[in-house]
Amino acid sequence: MLTFLPFFLALALGGSIILIFLGLASPQTVDPVQARLGQFATRQVMTLEEIELGEPFSERVIKPLVQGIAAFIGRLAPRHNVESLRHRLELAGNPYNWGPTEFLGVRGLSALICGALPLGLLLLAQAPFYNLVLFAALLGALGFYLPLIWLMRKIKRRQGEILKALPDALDLLTITVEAGLGFDAAMKMVTEKWDNELSWAFARTIAEIRMGKGRKAALRDMADRAEVAELTSFVAAIIQADQLGVSIARVLRIQSEQMRIRRRQRAEELAQQAPIKMMIPLTFLIFPSILVVLLGPAIPKLRDVFVTGGIF
Repeated sequence: MLTFLPFFLALALGGSIILIFLGLASPQTVDPVQARLGQFATRQVMTLEEIELGEPFSERVIKPLVQGIAAFIGRLAPRHNVESLRHRLELAGNPYNWGPTEFLGVRGLSALICGALPLGLLLLAQAPFYNLVLFAALLGALGFYLPLIWLMRKIKRRQGEILKALPDALDLLTITVEAGLGFDAAMKMVTEKWDNELSWAFARTIAEIRMGKGRKAALRDMADRAEVAELTSFVAAIIQADQLGVSIARVLRIQSEQMRIRRRQRAEELAQQAPIKMMIPLTFLIFPSILVVLLGPAIPKLRDVFVTGGIF
């Protein structure tokens, strides 16, 4: 057990470093505009060094380090990998306004931290060289893929939120269009009513239309940035109705009814899956505990009966 203690300590150190890095990468709660106004309100002349030291640690140290690693990895990464990563970031809603280069830098920094610092701990523990190389390589690979795993979870969460909000958004679109508003104004009403991933996607689409992009192209790009089958079907129906001159209110009414039916079907599907998912905790956690509680007191008596009866 003592021989594995350095490895456990290195693993714990790597996990704590990852948590610290995620905490530093989280968005700041302080408004930068208000902070800057507060600096000017003091009317105190500050030197360049004081201004730099006044910046957060993530802006002074982590961000330049990430940019340097990103520039190095970006030169080595193939072009199609960069475009694929850009698309994944769009599917995740562009978290922290990261581009593919910045995200590659985050992955490189995570690999460097997870591989280098536990390696230093193992060196202090005087572990064998083979174990040092193997453990550093494994932790470095883990650190390189941890941001990608986080990104995939972010994509799933965003797609689930869009899928959950779509039926209610279609109901509101149907009501507002039937009340006399245009489709773009109805989408703007959705952005004012809710604050979720779907409303943000609608807001970006409206902004692109106002900047001169065609409605057809803007709606298709919105569907491509989400990759939700229901949203893609809705966009295709709207584009087809716009091209054929069909009443958009009628199309929205049909789409709204279909989305409610699909939502009810998804709920029924999840309800049917619940008994199967409950089998594992019932079999391995609850049933053994019940058997211990019920049969545990009887085991000594059964042992005495079998032993005194001469069976054993």
